[in-house]
Amino acid sequence: MAKSLQAGFIENFLGQSPIWYKKTILAFLIINPIAYMILDPFVVGWMFIIEFIFTLAMALKCYPLQPGGLLAIEALILGLTKPEAVFIEVEQNFKVILLLMFMVAGIYFMKDLLLVVFTKLLVNVRNQKVLALLFCILSALLSAFLDALTVVAVVISVSVGFYSVYHKLASGREFVDADTEDGADVPNYNKDDLDNFRAFLRGLLMHAAVGTALGGVATTVGEPQNLLIADKMGWDFVEFYLNVMPVSLPALLAGLATCLFVEQFKLFGYGTPIPKNVLTILKDYDVEMSNKRDKKDVAKLIVQGISAVLLVAGLGLHVAEVGLIGLAIIVIQTAFNGITEEHALGHAFEEALPFTALLVVFFSIVAIIHSQHLFEPITHFALSFSEDAQPGVFFAANAVLSMISDNVFVATVYIGEVQASFEAGEMTRQHFEHLAVAINTGTNLPSVATPNGQAAFLFLLTSSLAPLVRLSYGKMVLMALPYTIVLSVVGFYTVSTMTI
Repeated sequence: MAKSLQAGFIENFLGQSPIWYKKTILAFLIINPIAYMILDPFVVGWMFIIEFIFTLAMALKCYPLQPGGLLAIEALILGLTKPEAVFIEVEQNFKVILLLMFMVAGIYFMKDLLLVVFTKLLVNVRNQKVLALLFCILSALLSAFLDALTVVAVVISVSVGFYSVYHKLASGREFVDADTEDGADVPNYNKDDLDNFRAFLRGLLMHAAVGTALGGVATTVGEPQNLLIADKMGWDFVEFYLNVMPVSLPALLAGLATCLFVEQFKLFGYGTPIPKNVLTILKDYDVEMSNKRDKKDVAKLIVQGISAVLLVAGLGLHVAEVGLIGLAIIVIQTAFNGITEEHALGHAFEEALPFTALLVVFFSIVAIIHSQHLFEPITHFALSFSEDAQPGVFFAANAVLSMISDNVFVATVYIGEVQASFEAGEMTRQHFEHLAVAINTGTNLPSVATPNGQAAFLFLLTSSLAPLVRLSYGKMVLMALPYTIVLSVVGFYTVSTMTI
């Protein structure tokens, strides 16, 4: 009985995570108190940082909230930081929490409109390179004003829908079940079309995902760390855009050029056109759905369109904090589109709240860093370079960490340390702004290298669509490689030579 009970605890701990991962986390939790008794708290604090980054890097094995949260609780028990310090971090970054809670949910109610836009693009644009470029541009534009996670969610929804429609008709099945993802039930004469369609969708998905990074770097709402940095700097929506533009605009142009280049020469898995048979099926389906759309559906799309205009205007004019604007958008859309039941509203918050909880755990780790002054040596080392070299150094440091860890965590740590140096009178305001831009762009652009760095990439990799189109971790890294190289080089150069 005891043995079976022990097995039950082991099986329940961190759920479906691999046994080796469970043992690793348990080892962390056991070793940390021992290390605290015999080592300097500074060293133990760094142990916690490395362990926490490990949970982020292994996010595909287990969502980081649980193992990272256990580490944060243990750190509080050991006294590496205090609950009051964690609360101060959360309070200082409350605007970011509001953004995640309300803005993402507000965009959730715009999905119908966004689905229509992407659908029309997919079935009406015949040139492969133009289609890829449009997906990249549209994702960048949407991510500049909306949330990258939501934009990727819309692209996934569109792709799943079209994959399901084609698979249904090609296989003679009414629905696409989970056990048909290998395409075994598709007649032989359609298998080439299916493989090419998968390659076509993989290309569009990756162009769209990279597009969210190209647009997300430019505005306060593009990524959570942007709002955090803007808050530290006292920049509103327009000021943030103008300060980052010397880097974000060249990066956007370079990214779009990369999109055209890989499509033209069919490199890194790109350049596969949509098969003609598949296009015919999807166009017929789009016509059918358009014919079925009644006046009530059209009214919903109009309300969503008006909400989108109000959202952009509200953000551009900075009429209120970003999270409050998101809440207003929720109220307007649900009131005029008849969404009044509590459970219907609840679905809109399911996407963002886990990440919001994880962000609070981030702030617990940040509190450890501040309490133990862990990053001071690194910051002082970076600041030991000449002022002209420092932006490039900060960009590179943030880039490397953001490739293996979460960019929100990296940006939170670095902007806090640089702000402390500024408040201590160690740099001018203009130099502080240069470093803020370097931190923002360093965490946003090169982080497309792996799914670990961008939450939108991780969301795509763990979606139900990824196995259907054969989009693995390795495939994502390979397809992101040309973008990683170009954006890293362009970003480093523009940051190192910019003048604000």
